Amino acid sequence: MKKTLFLAFLLTLLLAFAPLMVFGAGQKEAEEETGPIKLGALYNLTGGMSSIDAPALNGAKLKAILINQAGGLLNGRMVEVIGIDTKTDQKASATGAKKALSMGVVAGLGYGDTTFVMAAAPLFQEKGIPFVTSGATHPELPKWVGDAMFMTPFGDDDQSFAIADYTYNKLKARKVVVWTDNSMDFTKALSKFFKQRFQELGGELILEDFFMMGDKDFSAQISRLKTTTPKPDAVFISAIPNEAGLTVKQIREAGLTLPIVSGDGFDTELVTTVPGPKLANDVYFSTHTYREDTRPEVLEFIREYEKEYGRPPENAFAPLGFDAVGLICDAIKRAGTTEKDALRKALASTMGYKAVTGEISYTRPSGVPLKAVAIIGVHNGEYELLETWKPE
Repeated sequence: MKKTLFLAFLLTLLLAFAPLMVFGAGQKEAEEETGPIKLGALYNLTGGMSSIDAPALNGAKLKAILINQAGGLLNGRMVEVIGIDTKTDQKASATGAKKALSMGVVAGLGYGDTTFVMAAAPLFQEKGIPFVTSGATHPELPKWVGDAMFMTPFGDDDQSFAIADYTYNKLKARKVVVWTDNSMDFTKALSKFFKQRFQELGGELILEDFFMMGDKDFSAQISRLKTTTPKPDAVFISAIPNEAGLTVKQIREAGLTLPIVSGDGFDTELVTTVPGPKLANDVYFSTHTYREDTRPEVLEFIREYEKEYGRPPENAFAPLGFDAVGLICDAIKRAGTTEKDALRKALASTMGYKAVTGEISYTRPSGVPLKAVAIIGVHNGEYELLETWKPE
């Protein structure tokens, strides 16, 4: 009898609370279907990478603003880009990734350097949630991380080959010195591929020198550059932005006038502001197609960026951030959902996406998009598009 009464009491409680339980579940489901679509944007807004990561976040936020002004995605859901400053610190990158994932993001994006991507993207991979790098260029990234890793830019092999070709064919350099920041995956890869291509063309590497991220005095390297024989025709410097500006300044202050060549780590205003316009001369670097490009996507982006931020885009990393959000949102539209497996598959099937920095298709087995590379020259503090290099 007591057992029967207890069961009856239990049944009464279940019936009483069932509507609340159903309402709660339904409310959560409704919020997921109508609430903002959250994207975790991990960037180094302070420290040595800030001059390329801060513009990238601005570009990412701008794309979300334009999408939201046009009505959002999936029947009116707004796109929310959650910016997280990881302070040019690998531990902070991992912490930032965990924070973003705890906030219910449907995808992650960010970074202009491979080292920081490798601290964050594997955590997204573990959850099966896509991560799109806006600027990291190591061609092994998708292989290292997995099927949730996507690249907006070209690979370091392509940009290194482009500047090596220009150095040999247009600058007529035959002997080079190579300086490498030996603390970063990106900089080591850039030098590796530059040396490979330059030597294949018939050029000679006569001296290789090294430094570390954060170094401020390059007098020892400059002394060896001055005294090496035979005399080099150019120096290739593989560096991130902070060291890019310092190396140009100190080389020119030492009275050396040989061409300085590099990759997209030199695509920063620091290359001109640190040495000043008189010393920022005969500098050449490969970077993402954007400057002086007249495609409609580029012109519209510049117009909207100036409208939103009151200044022109600082460098090519601003449109790369814009393109990373565009890639994710294009995949969400095609998938018709933010569900992680469907979104991952939609990203992987991207074909002919008309990005500001060039059309993006994931056709290579490596998962690295095949994109054109811009060669920029700096003379008297002014940037000029010299050539557009296309991979074979």
